Amino acid sequence: TAGFVSISKVGLMMGIKFCLGVSGAIVGNKVPDEPLQEWLLESIAGAAYGYRKLTMLLKRDHPLRINHKKVHRLCKALGILRPQRQRRIQHPRKMAKNRVITASNQLWEMDVKYGFIQGEDRFFFVVYIFDVLTAPWLTFLSAVRGLIR
Repeated sequence: TAGFVSISKVGLMMGIKFCLGVSGAIVGNKVPDEPLQEWLLESIAGAAYGYRKLTMLLKRDHPLRINHKKVHRLCKALGILRPQRQRRIQHPRKMAKNRVITASNQLWEMDVKYGFIQGEDRFFFVVYIFDVLTAPWLTFLSAVRGLIR
């Protein structure tokens, strides 16, 4: 008996990695690549979209069953692929130094609190400055509408 060979295996033997030329519509008809390329060019008129967003536009505007990989291939063939974004380099996070405090005035902390005055419809801010070892507040500032009290 003759052995069965799938179309994809025949394509791989011939050097074709994918089936070219048609996509499926939801109603069951095959759609050639030419209208897809025209729809892609119409979609990007005056705008810069990536291939994934173009896939969603094609699925929304034309009832298609199309994969984002096929849209990527079509955009690459048309020369309308956007360049891949460059990742920004994140600066390394630094841990705070664990300090040993032996006397007063070696380490001070500051805290800013704010709240809202309901009846007057305005905000207030309070700044606390204190020594870490002795812990009483050395001073505090309160500001309402920019006035320091």
